[in-house]
Amino acid sequence: MIRFERILFPTDFSEFAAPAQAYATELATRLGAELHLLTVVQDIEMISPDPASPFLLPTGQLPELIAAAQEHLESIVPATSAEGLKVVRAVRSGVAFLEVLQYAEDQAIDLIVLGTHGRTGLAHVLLGSTAERITRKSPCPVLTVRPQALKAAAAQSEV
Repeated sequence: MIRFERILFPTDFSEFAAPAQAYATELATRLGAELHLLTVVQDIEMISPDPASPFLLPTGQLPELIAAAQEHLESIVPATSAEGLKVVRAVRSGVAFLEVLQYAEDQAIDLIVLGTHGRTGLAHVLLGSTAERITRKSPCPVLTVRPQALKAAAAQSEV
């Protein structure tokens, strides 16, 4: 029997993540699963062609970035809800898709729910899509949620 006991919602806090957050929260609540919230602070040195470049943030600022990400993560979903939703929060640093995949493996995640949009244009061509990479290499099923998903669901419920 297929069981979803741990659902992972990786977020970059963008507007495109909101519909996926709604789906992940609803699924976790209905299925009685733990909801894991994960954000990844991009390792600036890994995306720069020259880590010594003067426009980069000093590496000493990484702890502050991680702390800010943790604070933001705490605010996006309540720790518990009336339905007794258990929420686990985590912040990692590194390459986003690699960290999401590693977290999913480390925590024995049963389902990943994530938004489909992030980078666009040239950045998408050069760097690729995090959602695509996660979907291709994930150790578990992945539900990708398009930004229009909540509008479509709301329209159906009005009918």
